Amino acid sequence: MKVTRRGFLKISGVALVASGIGISLKPVSAHAQPLKIKYAKETTTICPYCAVGCGIIVATRKGKVINTEGDPDHPINRGSLCTKGGSIYQLSVNKNRLDRPLYRAPYSSEWKAVSWDWAVDRIAKNVKRSRDKSFEKRNAKGQVVNRTDGIASVGSAAMDNEECFVYQKFLRGLGLTYIEHQARI
Repeated sequence: MKVTRRGFLKISGVALVASGIGISLKPVSAHAQPLKIKYAKETTTICPYCAVGCGIIVATRKGKVINTEGDPDHPINRGSLCTKGGSIYQLSVNKNRLDRPLYRAPYSSEWKAVSWDWAVDRIAKNVKRSRDKSFEKRNAKGQVVNRTDGIASVGSAAMDNEECFVYQKFLRGLGLTYIEHQARI
């Protein structure tokens, strides 16, 4: 039996109607599912992974991140994200994420959980000690330099221009001369 394509469609249609599984032409009521980000607060931010600085929209509800996506209005990425940026949601919503500082004492092999207040105080004391130890008011020629060579800083691509400006002012106020940024490395 030789069947053409047109004949095959005719036979298939007759078989469907005969079996009662035919397609109904009655109108179907349909409704859209509510959006996951409905009533969420949207905030724009910068991706922290590399020095490109792609824009991301973070949707939050009741202080919890519920969605992340590329910012279509951002001039760098225009809404697209790489695989790392696309998975940024997991930075916030991840059962394995550390949510408190850990400290390992010198010569110890164990990490212990500490409070944020303790960690910030410890960092401040270490910065103060290093700055005091290496601070130089005048150079060898007797010129006023007010600098420290005992501390260096490498900035982050996760900071926007305003945050970098404030951070730079803070570091210069401490007297740092070795200030670098991830985008330049």
